[in-house]
Amino acid sequence: MLKSLPVTLKGIVVCVGMGLNTLWWVPLLMLAALCKLVLPLAFWRRWLTKVLITIAELWMGGNNLLQRLTQKTLWQVDGLEGLSYEGWYFVTSNHQSWTDILVLQRIFNRRIPMLKFFLKQELIWVPFMGMAWWALDFPFMRRFSREYLAAHPEMAGKDLEATRKACEKFRHVPVSVVNFMEGTRFTPGKHDAQSSPYRHLLKPRAGGSSFVLSAMGEQMHSLLDVTIYYPGQQHSFWDFVSGQVEQIVVHVEQKPLPAELIMGDYESDPVFRERFQTWVNQLWHDKDALLDRLSSGWRPQHSRPT
Repeated sequence: MLKSLPVTLKGIVVCVGMGLNTLWWVPLLMLAALCKLVLPLAFWRRWLTKVLITIAELWMGGNNLLQRLTQKTLWQVDGLEGLSYEGWYFVTSNHQSWTDILVLQRIFNRRIPMLKFFLKQELIWVPFMGMAWWALDFPFMRRFSREYLAAHPEMAGKDLEATRKACEKFRHVPVSVVNFMEGTRFTPGKHDAQSSPYRHLLKPRAGGSSFVLSAMGEQMHSLLDVTIYYPGQQHSFWDFVSGQVEQIVVHVEQKPLPAELIMGDYESDPVFRERFQTWVNQLWHDKDALLDRLSSGWRPQHSRPT
C-alpha cells in the first residue's frame, strides 16, 4: 500500500517516519549517554557503550524498515559474504549524495560493527550531537595546520599522538571507520574544476586516509572498498526517500590493508607519502574502471536484494 503512494506523499511519509523514529530513540540515547558521562567505572562505561550502540542500530533498523515498506527500488548488492560483526574495518566509498550514508547503513547494519566517522575535536561541543558522538565512541581527531606547525614546530606529531591515544579503546572493541576519500560529493562541476583524471570520480585525498590508518595503527584488519552506482541520472536524497530511485547497485570488496602503509608519517616522510598515494590512486583507478563497467550494463553475478 505505501509503495503505491504518490511520489510527494511518499517522501513526506518517509521523512516524517524517520523523524518520529529519531524522536523515539534520541531520549533513550541521551539518557544512556548521561549515565556514561557521570559513571566513572570502566566496566559500566563499556556496558553502556554496548547499550548505546544497540540503540543506534535499532534506529538504523527502523529507517531501513521504513525504506523497505515504501520503496520499489531494486537493490543489487554483492560482496557481503565473509563479513563479521566482530571485525575491524576501514570502509571507503565513492560519494555522490547524502543517500550514500543511508545506503551504507542499509547494507552494513548488524553485519559489521556500527559505522563511525572521524570527527574534528571541535564537534564534541555541538549541542546533543556532540554528546551522542562521544557516547557512541566516535573517534575525535585534532589536526594542526601547516601554518600552526610552522609557528610551533615542537607540536609536530602531537595531534596524531593524541588521536592515537584516544583510539586505544578500539584495540579490544571491534570498530568500522568510514572515510570518503573524495572529501566531498561528486558533481560534474567539481569534476571539471579538478580536471580529475577519473571519469566517474573526484581526486582522492590520501592525507586524511593516512591519518586515520596511522591513528588506528594495527587495529584495522581489512579494507572494505565500496562502490555505489545509481543507474541513470545522479539522484538526490529526496529522490531516494520519495522512491524515485529505481535501482541501486553496490559492490563491496574486502581487501587486506598493506602493512607498510600503516603507522607511517604522511606529512614528513616523502617516500611513505608517495607510496600511500600510489596505493590510493590504484584503488581509485580500479573503482573508476568498475563504474565504467556498471554504466555499460554489467551487473554482479551473485548480487542479492537487501
